[in-house]
Amino acid sequence: MATTVWKGHLTFGLISMPVRMFAAARGERISFNQLHKECHSRLKQPLFCPVCNRNVERSEIVKGYEYEKDQYVLFNEEEL
Repeated sequence: MATTVWKGHLTFGLISMPVRMFAAARGERISFNQLHKECHSRLKQPLFCPVCNRNVERSEIVKGYEYEKDQYVLFNEEEL
């Protein structure tokens, strides 16, 4: 169970409600995969795209988070 950061009461006129605040951050790490910019498939080393069947240049790589099997949310450098 999460640890309580703060406990107190909110009072509105004659009504008083107990309130507890918990930390919103989790301690788990997020890892990103290197994807081919053109078709969003995961790259193998040495930077080979199995879908396009060719080597990929560093300029063609984007970062993505896999939320389902073979489904990615893409991120650019400004968002990281």
